[in-house]
Amino acid sequence: MPDTPDGRGTLTWHAAADRTELLAAPVAAILGAVPSLEVSEIDPELADTAAFCSAYGSAPELSGNCVVVAGRRGEITRYAAVVVLATTRADVNKAVRKFLDVRKCSFAPMDDAVRLSGMEYGGITPIGLPADWPVLIDERVANAPATVVIGSGLRASKCLVSPAELAALPTAEVGTFAN
Repeated sequence: MPDTPDGRGTLTWHAAADRTELLAAPVAAILGAVPSLEVSEIDPELADTAAFCSAYGSAPELSGNCVVVAGRRGEITRYAAVVVLATTRADVNKAVRKFLDVRKCSFAPMDDAVRLSGMEYGGITPIGLPADWPVLIDERVANAPATVVIGSGLRASKCLVSPAELAALPTAEVGTFAN
């Protein structure tokens, strides 16, 4: 592990605009919103956060997990993405439910998350999600001291992004969304 905690780990990173084949189509479509986005190819078997951090020397406290949640009020279902550090857990039942103003909130079924996001399960990222989905970024991600590793929309790669660019996404809301 490097002396200074860093999301970069041992990977070789490239400007995402130069390696769009490593991005899911919805991510590649909005690269202008995240101009400093970088991407690196990984073994898709190591895409899950713990395995990724261990294999590539990436600091878990600089690794962002993006989960898709679904909240219901009556017949209306609202979707959102929640981005939390790997060292925390999304507060779906309190903070996220309250933000979405729904009676019941839970992780979206895998098939729905994949179909609606256009991304692979285990690689879903806050960049390129449907325009009507809020992206709830936990304040610990937004205030991370260095770039943060996130998904690329594919299991075969990861992205590196500045917390400021994540917080500046068009539907981003920064708050306390993890416990």
